[in-house]
Amino acid sequence: MRDVEDLLERLRRYPDVEAANLYAVDAADRLILDEAAEALAEAAAARETVAVIGDGYGALTLGAAAAHDLHGIRVHQDLLTGELALAANARALGLADRYTSHPLDETLLREATVVLLRLPRVLAGLAEIAEAVARHAHPAVRVFAGGRDKYLTKAMNEVLAESFSEVRASRGRQKSRTLLVRGPKPMGPPRFPVHEHIGEIGIEVVAHGAAFSGTRLDIGTRFLLEHLRAMKPDARDAVDLGCGTGILAVALARSRPGLAVVGTDQSAAAVASATATAAANQVTDQVRVVRDDAMSGAPDNSADLVVCNPPFHVGAAVHTGSAIKMFTQTGRVLRPGGELWTVYNNHLNHRTVVERMVGRTEVMGRNRKFTVTRSVRGLHDPTRP
Repeated sequence: MRDVEDLLERLRRYPDVEAANLYAVDAADRLILDEAAEALAEAAAARETVAVIGDGYGALTLGAAAAHDLHGIRVHQDLLTGELALAANARALGLADRYTSHPLDETLLREATVVLLRLPRVLAGLAEIAEAVARHAHPAVRVFAGGRDKYLTKAMNEVLAESFSEVRASRGRQKSRTLLVRGPKPMGPPRFPVHEHIGEIGIEVVAHGAAFSGTRLDIGTRFLLEHLRAMKPDARDAVDLGCGTGILAVALARSRPGLAVVGTDQSAAAVASATATAAANQVTDQVRVVRDDAMSGAPDNSADLVVCNPPFHVGAAVHTGSAIKMFTQTGRVLRPGGELWTVYNNHLNHRTVVERMVGRTEVMGRNRKFTVTRSVRGLHDPTRP
């Protein structure tokens, strides 16, 4: 057996944002591993299937593999940065052959007897996970679901109880707690994805549980949509960066029949949602959705227009690192003369950053909460010397 604590201390977040106040492993990861230790040992001895859901950067997967010499762990991570970080950490630690990545479906959960879960903050995301486990895992499955106390709510117990007959809390430790879940209930037809028609913009929205804002129209996106007609009128190629459920991508495509739009998001749930939203609104001939980390896979000088409603959180921490990464990549991907239209909270100093990363920036709109800016890339790529 390897020294698990030493292994956990060596984990990195890369290629996700790294900073002094951002960590690759926390007390909740350690508590989940400790609470599940007996079940993991039994699964290893019996060669039963272990599944891991929502592992941030590999702490649960690699910790379980090292502590119990587990092989064949099946893993689902909604965020691409988490997948890439797990892969990099596994290679660095010589554990790359211990797990496989899967979507949230039967291939992940079939005959699984132990599931390790980092509780998502979005209840709809938890509901979709709970339904999938109850539907596809072994009837005797034990779920060890944990998180930091400040993000746990009684509603999480209630959501889990919709799919399982037993939900009980562990003793807390270091401001973290786990929920011990078992007894899957019979499942009816899947509740996800959900559909809703947003009358004010005339768009049918489809959303999986973990998709940001679900089927609602986010108020920042609503404000950005007010400027749709002013966005670069001669654009041929556009990107909806951090597309979520695809509302901006669909609105752009419908407003300009000749425009090719790529929706990009690092969330698997968002990509599935935006793909379904494009199909529901019959614009699949114009809209293509890809899973990517802030356009890292997009070619240089390949877009005339980028629209973006960037996050101001990295995981649970208030941090602008993700937005800065998006702006940096936009400066590379836009063609000279291309435009970035972005909306952000008034208290954030994004204008200075985006002007440096993309080009000349002007405020196009401001209300009590949000600012909309247009940035134009010059002949020189501002992201390069």
